[in-house]
Amino acid sequence: MKMDLTRKARWVKDGHKTPDLTTSNFAGVVSRDSVRIALTYAALNGLQVYAADVRNAYIQAPTSERHYVACGPEFGPYEGRCALIKQALYGRKKAGRDFWLHMRSCMAHLKFKSCKANPDVWMRKAIDPNGNKYWEYILLYTDDVLVISHQAEDVLRNEVGKYFKLKEKSIGPPSQYLGGKLHKVNLENGMEAWAFSSSQYIQEAISNVEKHLNSQNKSLPKKAKSPFTRDYRPECDITEI
Repeated sequence: MKMDLTRKARWVKDGHKTPDLTTSNFAGVVSRDSVRIALTYAALNGLQVYAADVRNAYIQAPTSERHYVACGPEFGPYEGRCALIKQALYGRKKAGRDFWLHMRSCMAHLKFKSCKANPDVWMRKAIDPNGNKYWEYILLYTDDVLVISHQAEDVLRNEVGKYFKLKEKSIGPPSQYLGGKLHKVNLENGMEAWAFSSSQYIQEAISNVEKHLNSQNKSLPKKAKSPFTRDYRPECDITEI
């Protein structure tokens, strides 16, 4: 079930029926701080920022486990046989890690190098239209891809898209990322920058709560007491703990 209460059905594997892992199943994601730094870098250098979602992410990656499924009537003439699972189906205990490793392999083929400060930030030397050298970046949060480059759309469609099927409607300048709302703003000095806030996430969460309460003939209170004064700024608080 998604945040807007819609449901999505998918084939999953009964991972709870498989033995517990004895090796790491870690799968990293890019940090919010890295996203903010990358957006600042894009604004300072006049770079494009494009995003896209990988379609049916996990099943595009090969599995590192050897499991099988007993074919039911939905397999037609193969009913009753055993079939090996070759892709990283949802529900597997290593599905996230397998997709993460597969994505990292893709980045290596595209000549991107992993950043030592954040392994899910990938960087590659490039040359802008004026012949100047610069770095272009790809930030990975599971199946959410963020590209910062002078030719960001081309990198997404013709390079990343060569290895992964992307959701066509998701390709373009991002309106949200990591649950935060993204939009361009004009600064006082005339420069364009990216604003990153959690307002949309909060509004959708409140909307879901209101819908749930309305179904029970209830509603949120019009006013609520706050433990802080209206002019309180936590970043300026120097009270000793």
